[in-house]
Amino acid sequence: MTEEKSEFLKGTLDMLILKLVVLGPIHGYGIAQRIQQVSQDFFQLQQGSLYPALYRLEDRQAAASKILWPSGGSVSGHD
Repeated sequence: MTEEKSEFLKGTLDMLILKLVVLGPIHGYGIAQRIQQVSQDFFQLQQGSLYPALYRLEDRQAAASKILWPSGGSVSGHD
C-alpha cells in the first residue's frame, strides 16, 4: 500500500470515529460495531486499526479517553 493511500485510509477512519464520538461517550467496541453497522459491513475494524486511530486522535486532542472501572472509578488518558 502506498503511503498516500495509507494516510487517506487513516484520515477516513479518523473522520468516521469522530462522527460517532461527537454524539456522546462510546467505548471502542461500540465504535467498531457502529461503523460496521452503518457501513453495512463494508468496514470491519480490528483492534489493530481502531485503537491506534483512537490514540492518534487523543494525541491530536481531537478526542479524549477515560477508563471506567466496575467499581465506579475512572482514569483519563492513556499511557
